[in-house]
Amino acid sequence: MPDRGSGPSGPRMRVGRPSRRARVLLMTLGVLAVLGMAFTMFAGFWTDWLWYRSVHYSSVFTTTLWTKIGLFFVFGLLMAVAVGFNIWLAHRLRPPLSAMSMEQQNLDRYRVGIAPYKKWLLCGITALVGLIAGASAAGQWRTWLLWVNGVPFHKTDPQFHLDVSFYAFDLPWYRFLLGFGFAATILSLIAAALTHYLYGGLRVTSPGTRATAAATGHLSVLLGVFVSLKAIAYWLDRYGLAVKSSDFKATDNWTGLRYVDAHAYLPAKTILFCIAVICALLFFATLWRRTWQLPVIGFGLMVLSAILIGGLYPAIVQKFQVQPNEQAKEAPYVAKNIEATRQAYGIDDTEVTPYDGTSRTKDKSTLRDDVDKTASIRILDPNIVSPTFQQLQQIKGFYAFPNNLDVDRYPTKDGKVQDTVIGLRELNFSGVKQNWINTHFRYTHGYGVVSAKGTEADNGEPVFTEKNLPPAGDLPRYEPRVYYGEKTTTYSIVGGPQKEIDYSDNDGEKTTSYRGKSGVSLSSPVNRAAYALAFGEPQILYSGAIGDGSRILYNRTPKERVEAVAPWLTIDGDAYPAVVDGHIQWIVDAYTTTNGYPYASRTTLGDTTADSLTATNNSRAVVAQQNQVNYIRNSVKATVDAYTGEVRLYQWDTEDPVLKTWMKAFPDTVKPKSDISPDLMSHLRYPQDLFKVQRELLTRYHVQDAQTFLSGSEVWQVPDDPTNKSGDAVPPYYLTMKMPDQNSQAFSLTTTYTPNGRDNLSAFMAVDSQAGTSDYGKIRILKLRTSTTADGPKQVQSQFNSNSQQNITEFVRQVRNGDSEIEYGNLLTIPLDGGLLYVEPVYVRGGQLKYPLLRKVLVTYGGSTAFENTLGQALDKIFGAPGSTPPPGTGTANPPSSGNPTVQQALKDAQKAFEEGQAALNKKPTDWEAYGKAQKELQDALKQAAQAQAQAEKQSGNAKNGAGTAKNGTDSAKNGGGSDKKDSGSGTTGS
Repeated sequence: MPDRGSGPSGPRMRVGRPSRRARVLLMTLGVLAVLGMAFTMFAGFWTDWLWYRSVHYSSVFTTTLWTKIGLFFVFGLLMAVAVGFNIWLAHRLRPPLSAMSMEQQNLDRYRVGIAPYKKWLLCGITALVGLIAGASAAGQWRTWLLWVNGVPFHKTDPQFHLDVSFYAFDLPWYRFLLGFGFAATILSLIAAALTHYLYGGLRVTSPGTRATAAATGHLSVLLGVFVSLKAIAYWLDRYGLAVKSSDFKATDNWTGLRYVDAHAYLPAKTILFCIAVICALLFFATLWRRTWQLPVIGFGLMVLSAILIGGLYPAIVQKFQVQPNEQAKEAPYVAKNIEATRQAYGIDDTEVTPYDGTSRTKDKSTLRDDVDKTASIRILDPNIVSPTFQQLQQIKGFYAFPNNLDVDRYPTKDGKVQDTVIGLRELNFSGVKQNWINTHFRYTHGYGVVSAKGTEADNGEPVFTEKNLPPAGDLPRYEPRVYYGEKTTTYSIVGGPQKEIDYSDNDGEKTTSYRGKSGVSLSSPVNRAAYALAFGEPQILYSGAIGDGSRILYNRTPKERVEAVAPWLTIDGDAYPAVVDGHIQWIVDAYTTTNGYPYASRTTLGDTTADSLTATNNSRAVVAQQNQVNYIRNSVKATVDAYTGEVRLYQWDTEDPVLKTWMKAFPDTVKPKSDISPDLMSHLRYPQDLFKVQRELLTRYHVQDAQTFLSGSEVWQVPDDPTNKSGDAVPPYYLTMKMPDQNSQAFSLTTTYTPNGRDNLSAFMAVDSQAGTSDYGKIRILKLRTSTTADGPKQVQSQFNSNSQQNITEFVRQVRNGDSEIEYGNLLTIPLDGGLLYVEPVYVRGGQLKYPLLRKVLVTYGGSTAFENTLGQALDKIFGAPGSTPPPGTGTANPPSSGNPTVQQALKDAQKAFEEGQAALNKKPTDWEAYGKAQKELQDALKQAAQAQAQAEKQSGNAKNGAGTAKNGTDSAKNGGGSDKKDSGSGTTGS
């Protein structure tokens, strides 16, 4: 017997064993890879489901998911069946092999090659096209939900008299179905033609008949279906003219029919529809005639008609009928566009009032008191003072404020409501030692609100109404921890064994553990594994810092959370915080939009809402920047609790049909307007992005006369921001003020207009932003008379920059010599007595201080300019009020004389303080801190002198003279640079 281990068979058996092991290994790796991919997909799905469940919006997740799944399977199956059926039918209609030509016999090797795999190949092709079609259809879930839940607008278009809902909800779905039909027909036609060619039904090079009768009939039917769909497309195109955008010199993104559309394109589409129907019938007739002669002729005539009737004829009408008399021809259609655009953007009730632009009162001194009645002038610019908040209230390096603070309203101690600049002390991870525990476990939240009076400053610094750690001030008590904010862009794991840094004070570092119900529990190993995979962080799976009670917080910015729970909304670029009912609530404005409003011109949100702030702060850019819309409503007010992360959506526009449609699609997700608490209502305001869209549209659509609109003589523009060199539009400003037709001040959002291509003022626009009032949302425009030339913002700024007043020149020289720089605050425009009052705070940054301080206030009215230390002093100088002599730093001190020793000593102290202030100003660099201290000492000394003199007069029994002396002392204090009652309430002391 031969040795089996040494013969040829022996080695082959030994080689075979590792081969089997390799196959087992490969199969194992393959199974693991499949399981890994499956778990990765599951992890994404599972973590999304857990998050939506944690915020109590699981219905949004399930509705969206099942809608996508339904569309995927329905349209994927339809596409697969259509293509697969036509391949099967072409194969079934193949001619016998004996009838095949030499050309087809040469393809025999391909037929033989695919014969064993025919079924698999058919399944593979149909599955591929089905997957692609299904994925495309799933992306149309919004279109489907709008169509199936659409509610009427109860407004009709002027051409076809159909409800607007047809264009907004129905037409987009019909266009999708039409596109799907074209895709299915074309793919089926290609697949059938290839199959017929492969199996001899079609011939290319062989002599004789090019196609069998069966192939001719099959392909003719598909071509007939294609042409039928084209007929439907022509019919829908008729209605599409009402929402078609086109170039038109009257306005950009013109939408709706023009003269050439109504008199050329519309009849052309109707004629082409009829021709397409006839051509389709000719293709279907080949089932009996078995010839393509007539259908091909018909198709050629349809193509020719499309060129002549659909292209050449409208061009002739435009050239020879419209252009010679364009204004008369286009005026009726422009009127329809104006009406529809004003309705679609909510500007149809805009009130335009003629305005003189020059003061009606000759004696300006009588207007001084009117200024305080007209506006609570905000001199604290929220877009400049963030570094000041940071320097004075950051407290710890791991806190930070946003680049742009917000303006809100809060009551004062005496019950009045005042404009307040507010910001949250949020986490700043650049101030934290970076490691996984610090970033995700220890430093998890910000702490507290910081707010300051908008109308006051103290030695250039904000007058804080809420500050420090723990928070203290005028605001009602609230939960100060900020787990959800604009800067919290990473996840945190809270509530477990690892304690969190809460805040630090004089007693040391405080720790806490999250007690809210927000976030997703990590107690389950499945959840931990899913999040470890989803976040690419394996430590989540095994870290000892995670235990009982641990919860993971993510999707933590207010805009992220609102957009996630309401993906059908467009989110405003500026979420702002407010203390509401004992909690910090982020208030987020949200919009419903459509681009299917007939005749309303379109606008691109990203371009329209851009200004000098969004250019430097991407977080303020509106979501979906490049979306074109021609209808927008601020239909939802949303809140996000900074501690619990709870998201609430409130119905704000109760008449908006788009919101009603979405509320049908996602029931119980939007709360009724009546659920808004009075405290929350007091902090709601008119949103900036909507205002910017409306102000851009009103540059043209303030004109309601079609002839004037077409001439372009009344076109305005939003001026560039004059306070910087960015070249971007000036942002709108919140300001509590009174328009000429209002009886009292109201919180408003304001902007200015200039003529197109010029810098003088055309108009001033304000919208009542005080929610809960009857005038909320009312847009008022003061349109300057054409005979009036008033300076615009850019001209006012230029005049200041080139002003030769000695105090301005000296101030600029001292700042520049002191290695500092000037920063101009918001240039506010206020209508006053027929004229326009401009107020601009002027900040200085640099030298020993690295944050901006308010040092001067610029006021311009009626050609007069004042540049003083306080707003009150500047207004006094402009309007010639008593006691408006130059303040300290711009002249000399004029102390009152007196024989009283106490008064004399106080005046000596005042003179000394004045000299010290001048010395601080003349230092290089300027010592602003010493100057501020000297100003305070000067104020106290003069106040002491006035009080001592009054007391002395009272004691001598001369009440009358005593009162007069006291008044002189007080005036001297004002002249010497101190701050009287009015100044202390309206400006800053010190330069």
